[in-house]
Amino acid sequence: MSWRRPTYRTVDGERIDGAWCHVWRRSEWSEEYFVEDLVVFADGAVRCRERTDLAGLEKLLASGRISATRPDAPARPAEPPKSKWASRDSEPLTPDGFLLEVADLIEELSGRPTVVRRCHDAIERYQQEPTEPHRLALRDAYLAVPPHLRIYVLGDMDRQDRPLRILTTGIGEAVDGDGPVVTPELRQEALDYFRRGDEGVRREEEQRAVRYADDPAGAGRPAVVSHQVVYPRGWPEEPDLFVLRNDYPVEIAFAGETYASVLHGYWSLSVADATDSRRIREAPSGREAHDLGGRATRRADWPEVRLAVMAGLLRAKFTQHPELAEVLLSTGDARLSYTGSESPYWRDVPDNRGRNWIGRLLELTRSELAWQVSWPTAE
Repeated sequence: MSWRRPTYRTVDGERIDGAWCHVWRRSEWSEEYFVEDLVVFADGAVRCRERTDLAGLEKLLASGRISATRPDAPARPAEPPKSKWASRDSEPLTPDGFLLEVADLIEELSGRPTVVRRCHDAIERYQQEPTEPHRLALRDAYLAVPPHLRIYVLGDMDRQDRPLRILTTGIGEAVDGDGPVVTPELRQEALDYFRRGDEGVRREEEQRAVRYADDPAGAGRPAVVSHQVVYPRGWPEEPDLFVLRNDYPVEIAFAGETYASVLHGYWSLSVADATDSRRIREAPSGREAHDLGGRATRRADWPEVRLAVMAGLLRAKFTQHPELAEVLLSTGDARLSYTGSESPYWRDVPDNRGRNWIGRLLELTRSELAWQVSWPTAE
């Protein structure tokens, strides 16, 4: 059974997260089964064509109208009985087990501890204080895991859940009924397994702390979106986020010329002909500079150098105009999403095709400005 996500529905403006999988649904007009999507949501709602809940799903499973496995699949050839202790196979998926899995998924989607999380918490409590009540609580926590998922609760492909199954079995009893008889020594070996795992986790956490020592300590600021804007009566006098736009009119000295905006500079430098370059540089607005530049013949090396040119123009814009630099710095460490009508190479696009290079270069320029403020002697 494979759950897929993300999916969600909206209720009164609130997003309710969900997950979905394929199940087999019996036709209403015949005994044939077909594949249907079963969607489970954090608030306990379940949808498989019609809306229901956990109790409704239980009735659908009990009636055979929905099945987690293909009901008409050919029967497997009979096999000789296997040792449960030695087997590497999980328990078969049953309607009851599937219902338990769905109930646990609802817990996960709603941000509450899952049965596996509670089982690991019980392991930790028993390690700290290996008393019989704690061991029995661990056994109950393990048995609460859906049977078809129990074999990999520890995430160990080699040992599977054998150390855990030893701890949940009383001394003098055979593990799984046909496994080794639990002794104090065998129980201690199982505890040592968890101790070694804990030590490995601690070492990994220490190494991770070193590897990611320069990561931010807390959550960053929400993303800032730079929308394309139009001011028919002229740009406002008080600087705001609109100054991040490449068509914002501000003189920029770059590469031996002065340009009326970043767009003037970018498209003027992009063309092969000097006459076209001058016409673009003298265009009345950034948008007109873009229009002229887009119609002209490009320099042969432009694909290789355009990113550096844009980075240089943005750096010049904000270092030459401190009032604009203050607006950029005010965005802190927020991700900058640059939208508009430019090529997806430069902007953010809702379908994830955009590379958002303008936003990324603005973030780089912002970092350079912050460096110069914090380290005035930096070159």
